[in-house]
Amino acid sequence: MTGQKITIEFNDKVVRQFMLAAVLWGAVGMLVGVLIATQLNFWQANFGTAWLTFGRLRPLHTNAVIFAFVGNMMFAGIYYSTQRLVKARLASDFLSTLHFWGWQAIIVAAAVTLPLGLTRGKEYAELIWPINIAVAGIWVVFAVNFFWTLARRHEKSLYVAIWFYIATIITVAMLYIVNHLSIPTSWTHSYGVFGGVQDALVQWWYGHNAVAFFLTTPILGIMYYFLPKAAGRPVYSYRLSVIHFWSLVFLYIWAGPHHLLNTALPNWLQLLGMTFSLMLWAPSWGGMLNGLLTLRGAWGRLRTDPVIKFFAAGVTFYGMATFEGPLLSIKSVNALAHYTDWIIGHVHIGALGWNGFMAAGMFYWLAPRLWDRPLHSTALANLHFWIGTVGILLYGSAMWASGITQGLMLNATTEGGTILTYPNFLDTVNAIRPLMALRIVGGGLYLAGFVVMIYNLWRTIAPAQPVNGTMEVYAEAYAAGEEMGAAGSAFNAPVLFSVLGFLMACVWLFTGGWLNLLGLFGTILCVLLAIGHYQTRGGKWGEWYDKLLLNSLPFTVLVFLSVAVGGLIQIIPMLTIDRRLQTEDRVAAVYTPLELAGRDLYVREGCYLCHSQMIRMLVPDVMRYGDYSRLGESIWDHPYQWGSKRNGPDLARVGAKYNHAWHFDHMRDPRSISTGSNMPGYPWLFARDTDYASLSAKIRVQKTIGVPFPNWSPAMIDTLARDQAKEIAKDLREQGRYIAPDKEIVALIAYLQSLGKSNPVAAPAGAAN
Repeated sequence: MTGQKITIEFNDKVVRQFMLAAVLWGAVGMLVGVLIATQLNFWQANFGTAWLTFGRLRPLHTNAVIFAFVGNMMFAGIYYSTQRLVKARLASDFLSTLHFWGWQAIIVAAAVTLPLGLTRGKEYAELIWPINIAVAGIWVVFAVNFFWTLARRHEKSLYVAIWFYIATIITVAMLYIVNHLSIPTSWTHSYGVFGGVQDALVQWWYGHNAVAFFLTTPILGIMYYFLPKAAGRPVYSYRLSVIHFWSLVFLYIWAGPHHLLNTALPNWLQLLGMTFSLMLWAPSWGGMLNGLLTLRGAWGRLRTDPVIKFFAAGVTFYGMATFEGPLLSIKSVNALAHYTDWIIGHVHIGALGWNGFMAAGMFYWLAPRLWDRPLHSTALANLHFWIGTVGILLYGSAMWASGITQGLMLNATTEGGTILTYPNFLDTVNAIRPLMALRIVGGGLYLAGFVVMIYNLWRTIAPAQPVNGTMEVYAEAYAAGEEMGAAGSAFNAPVLFSVLGFLMACVWLFTGGWLNLLGLFGTILCVLLAIGHYQTRGGKWGEWYDKLLLNSLPFTVLVFLSVAVGGLIQIIPMLTIDRRLQTEDRVAAVYTPLELAGRDLYVREGCYLCHSQMIRMLVPDVMRYGDYSRLGESIWDHPYQWGSKRNGPDLARVGAKYNHAWHFDHMRDPRSISTGSNMPGYPWLFARDTDYASLSAKIRVQKTIGVPFPNWSPAMIDTLARDQAKEIAKDLREQGRYIAPDKEIVALIAYLQSLGKSNPVAAPAGAAN
């Protein structure tokens, strides 16, 4: 490129804003995390207040850490590195400002609505529909600003970090939109269009890949930029980064079903999720090794440079988490670990170690450059590192030990496997209390280290003046789109071999008989031909890829196709199969109006965060809770309630197990029924009135999404709800419990007593699992 040179000034103001917001919201999210960890060991820490209970605050904690802390950190890192990698200022100052303030408004809205119990009841997807629309809108603003900047770039080729940013933008948009498809019943409530097993599958397609494409791929992009910058060394292997990127974005999207192993999910989906999860070991560790080996020649600085410390430890924790994830996806291991604290430990090794330490390293590297002043104290940064590391190790060790203890105790049998060794769930709760206390200590230490960082950054920033980076570039912007069109992107050896091999693999995996053998042979043949072609004409492959990186549009299209295909193959069959084929031998009874009102209260209070409604096909589960759950028993559930953690027993068959008075007393004072319980009481349910007025709109929407409610008039719905409430109140009165029929506790009792109700059906042909 020739011509006159000009000096561009980067928009680092928005980088500073996102960085400071990340620091602020990180402290809030971690403080709430320490509080809810305390609540799990000391029920008094719920303070008898509706908006401070574990069920209300846990979604606040996860959303604050994921979307507020990591989200703001991610935007800061992307905007800082992208401008320098493409040698162009962000395309629009207005869009950058709108992005920042719009995202902060979303976070504030979440911080207000979640403690009020306004939730969709789906993990990592709790925000109500108006906020979800705002999230989608601001994400579009981010995408437009990013791709517009790429179009105005002065650097021809797209560096590896940009690849990961593109994958993040495209995939998060796809995941978020599909999983949040809902029909409103009011301004603050909606029902998702998916229900039962469909909802479970879509939720963990989203939930698992939110981790992949919000907490992993953008941070990998940040690693590929900031780690070489901090080390003063080039990336160890460009070829390894190519393999790492494409294998990761293709394989990750398939792994969601491993969150539903041993459940009623069809076995082919469980097998698919487990297989692809195991394959993720290779690209994940490839990325880890590429990061760590980039530090070759710079290891001596590990003793003195806190930035290198944080980056090296963060990448190591990434390796630990991505080793443990595939391990937990093995069915036999999952049978022990699922629903236990082991999963919590796994998640926090990634969140605290990978995301938290990469964020800290980036903040320490950015602050002196964004404010043109040396870091206030290297010693404090080192202190932060060691306090945080000890905190992570204590937290992770406590959760691993707690989870394994829970799994072993809940699965233990005696007398030749005919009797549960620990029939009372509370035996496990009390056994792990010391470990839960150690968890609080670990989380508190990590938070203390974060506070040290805040002080260090404040002392660095307060007396300084912000500065924007500059760079000299040639005046002519690079004209994207000149080198390779759609045909050149698609019709070439790498893409054709990949597509043909994938099609053959699908034939092999999803057919039987001679087609299965043909698919296996075709897959092997494609692999061998691709290897042979690469060995003889590998230079052509490299030339094609180099040209592909000159044009962001075909690159983005290939990324989208790579991530979309996995979701399509998993989800579409479950959406298109007739619901009658997804019931097995029984189908749930449709809720009465009062039961539906009670179910919404159950979701509002976050009960699904502590209680599952899915009895797995494991002998100890069946012995403890009753017959294993069938697909048809959750077919009308919007949202599904299978759960992901058992802080209390499964409730799938709790209906009619206890009388109304038992539930009444249990919700008012759990320890009066279950000595040693850590569940908080819910006194506000005894004071608030059930919202009968909203039932007509709710049932109308439920009918729209396929729940077979009768054609009741609004007056009939109101009458049915009130009559059932009066019956329950009458029964309670006969048992010495006095409550007005219109109180929320009555509706919740109606729902709890409905759990496990179903009608037998003849399993249709083709309904096999």
